[in-house]
Amino acid sequence: MKHLEFDGKYADLILKGKKRATVRLGRRPNLQFGDEVLIHSGGYAIAKAVIESVESKTVGELTDEDAFLDGFSSREELIEALKEHYHHVTDDSKAHVVVFRLVEKFDKPVTSSDYAYEGNLPTEIAEMALNHLDLPEEDRKLLELFLKSGSLRKAAYKLGGLNKRYLIRDALKRAYEELKKKGLIGPRL
Repeated sequence: MKHLEFDGKYADLILKGKKRATVRLGRRPNLQFGDEVLIHSGGYAIAKAVIESVESKTVGELTDEDAFLDGFSSREELIEALKEHYHHVTDDSKAHVVVFRLVEKFDKPVTSSDYAYEGNLPTEIAEMALNHLDLPEEDRKLLELFLKSGSLRKAAYKLGGLNKRYLIRDALKRAYEELKKKGLIGPRL
C-alpha cells in the first residue's frame, strides 16, 4: 500500500473532510487514480483513502479551487504554506495536486512505524533478518547501517539525505515479508 504523509497540524482537517487534497512540489508522486493509500499525520496512520486524481502544473497555475481542496482559504494562503514546507518556491516550480477521498478513518491512530510492519518494531525486524535470513548484500548493508545509526532518519542522512529513507524502508519491508514467509515473525496488531 502507498502512503501520503502530512504534518500533524492537518490531521483534524483531513478527518473532517475539509482537506481533501495535497499539493506536492518537485517530482511527480508515484500515485494514480484508484490507488489506495494510508494517510499519515504527525507520525500516525489516521485513515485510508483512495486517490481520485493527480494533476501536474506549476505553482503559478495553482488556483483558489486547488487551495480550497487542500484546506486553505485562498491560493495565496496555499502558496504561503508551500513556502513553509519547501525552501525554494517560484511560479515555475513543478506542483502536483493530489486529490483523495477517505474510505476509512481509524478509531485509534496507529503509529506509522507500527502499521508498516504490522506492529513489529523495525529494529527487531532488522536484527532478526540479519541473524536468520540470507539477505542480498545491499539489504544487509542497509539494515546494518540502520541498526548502527540508531534511527531511520540518521541512517538516511548517512546515505545522503532524508529522501533516502525509502531505501531502508524498502529493505525492512523485504526482510519482514521474508521473515513472515519463514514463519519467524507475524502480525502483532
